[in-house]
Amino acid sequence: MPETFPNRKIIHIDMDAFFASVEQMDNPELRGKPIAVGGAENRGVVAAASYEARKFGVRSAISGVLAKKNCPDLIFVRPRFERYKEISNKIQKIFYEYTDLVEPLSLDEAYLDVTINKKGNPSATLLAQEIRLRILNEVGLTASAGISVNKFVAKIASDYNKPNGQKTVNPDEVISFLEVLPIRKFYGVGKVTTEKMYQLGIFTGLELKSKSLEFLKKNFGKSGSFYYYVVRGIHNSEVKSDRITKSVAAEHTFDVNLSSEIFMIEQLENIANSLENRLKKHRIAGKTVTLKIKYSDFTQQTRSKTLPYFISDKGLILEAVKELLYQERMKDSVRLLGISLSNLNTEEKKTVVVQLKFDF
Repeated sequence: MPETFPNRKIIHIDMDAFFASVEQMDNPELRGKPIAVGGAENRGVVAAASYEARKFGVRSAISGVLAKKNCPDLIFVRPRFERYKEISNKIQKIFYEYTDLVEPLSLDEAYLDVTINKKGNPSATLLAQEIRLRILNEVGLTASAGISVNKFVAKIASDYNKPNGQKTVNPDEVISFLEVLPIRKFYGVGKVTTEKMYQLGIFTGLELKSKSLEFLKKNFGKSGSFYYYVVRGIHNSEVKSDRITKSVAAEHTFDVNLSSEIFMIEQLENIANSLENRLKKHRIAGKTVTLKIKYSDFTQQTRSKTLPYFISDKGLILEAVKELLYQERMKDSVRLLGISLSNLNTEEKKTVVVQLKFDF
């Protein structure tokens, strides 16, 4: 990979506590109160939390029981995904008035490449301000934005002045910005990797940058190359308006933990059936079957097998999953099982478009 990189003008828009904010917008009685979307059931998990709830340590992906313990006054709200999708579509319509290069990551965030934009405005910073103001005025919600030369830096920057703020990292600021950045804030560096980096004496971008490519590959495998280049501001991933699906998955969390493989097979049959329906609906097939297991202590394990041919039939999927299930004994009772299919027939070779450097 070259030591130079194309400077694009990328905006990452991230809605502020999206699901919770929609609920507060639609129900004035919830405004200013700590609310959590989802998580109300005994085995429920919080999908989103308002900023009032976040002050008490309520975050997405934690159990509803823990959320209520952290915040006794927490109000649980049932998710309304059709409503969230409706609002998301309105927001995306605004995006497309500025550029056709829009890459949604989820209902509440997206990348926009405004290098060449429909408004003819050379300032990505001013465009981000205008987009955020329009979302507020036309939809009624606040959004935060990160603006920089590539997706990686823009994604990190959007988290800096949340909620209802934005941050621009200009081309000549990228390296210094990344050098002082705590390693836990690097996009793509999760909790486990963060702990491993701490053990290796890597706490900031500067310390990551001091490590050789060979050292990072040795300790982090394929991800080592990614870390080596992004800390140098090199990230050539384009904003793709038609994102290619890389995997299709289905999973289920059980009301009662499962401790017998026989019961697990029954559940996996149902999950495989759901997965087959999704695959056939979109005419997708894949070669790599992955079994996801989440134990009662919330630790997670994945087991994968790659076949020499594409499959989408639930029988073939289940056959591979059974083999993965019996690969080794379960270490504990199981609260969640999931099946995913990757290495799909939708994947295409990537090309890198090099653009000229310009003033930001």
